[in-house]
Amino acid sequence: MLAWLTHFGTVLVQTIFDVLPIAAVIFGFQFLVIRQPIPQLKQVLTGFAYVLLGLALFLQGLDQALFPLGKLMAQQLTDPAFIYGAGAQASAAFNWRDYFWVYLFAAAIGFSTTIAEPSLIAVAIKAQSVSGGAISVWGLRVSVAIGVAIGIALGTFRIVTGTSLHYYIMAGYVVVIAQTLVAPKMIIALAYDSGGVTTSTVTVPLVTALGLGLAGTIPGRSALLDGFGLIAFASLFPMITVMGYAQLSDWRARRQVPAEQGRE
Repeated sequence: MLAWLTHFGTVLVQTIFDVLPIAAVIFGFQFLVIRQPIPQLKQVLTGFAYVLLGLALFLQGLDQALFPLGKLMAQQLTDPAFIYGAGAQASAAFNWRDYFWVYLFAAAIGFSTTIAEPSLIAVAIKAQSVSGGAISVWGLRVSVAIGVAIGIALGTFRIVTGTSLHYYIMAGYVVVIAQTLVAPKMIIALAYDSGGVTTSTVTVPLVTALGLGLAGTIPGRSALLDGFGLIAFASLFPMITVMGYAQLSDWRARRQVPAEQGRE
């Protein structure tokens, strides 16, 4: 318990120093530029204290749970005893097809963490509000989550096979550019933002730990060169799936109009 409290105290102090520049900018502009007192100062200071405490607890949780969990799952799913059966050795013949469960786990963890992502929930609620219900909360969340699932699964495939990251990214952005030219204009900005909201508090720790764990356990992979890059996939593919969701919805709406006119 004492060791935990000591570590938490260190994390809390570090968090305070990290947040101080933000507080300095906000309060500096309020007092020196706007030159107005801060309304409800006591409530604002209490909120800052909650933010500091919450960030410190979150970072502590990352160290103790999410990072070790992601690494452990990667190690277990790439263990030769799991892939080839009990008694198999690490020198067993390498084949990217043998890592099916790794790809499935990556897709599942990408989908589930994105559905639970607080920033995505906030964006989806606002999108539904300003669009007058044309964009549904669950439609946006699921389309983004599917994009992340595909991206993380493809990213783990890249780590397993050892292929270059930039080929995947360039090909993905060619698709994004092509969709941007034909997708409904109202969805383009939202689709681009949807790629950013996936790189937040829940998704990043588990995905990063998974990538580093895979690179550390698959023979011939470098944790530095191959372990990172999954977040790029998590940001890219939601743009594709969200614009695809809008294109599909637009196509269905255009099909319904002639059908309704024919019934009349």
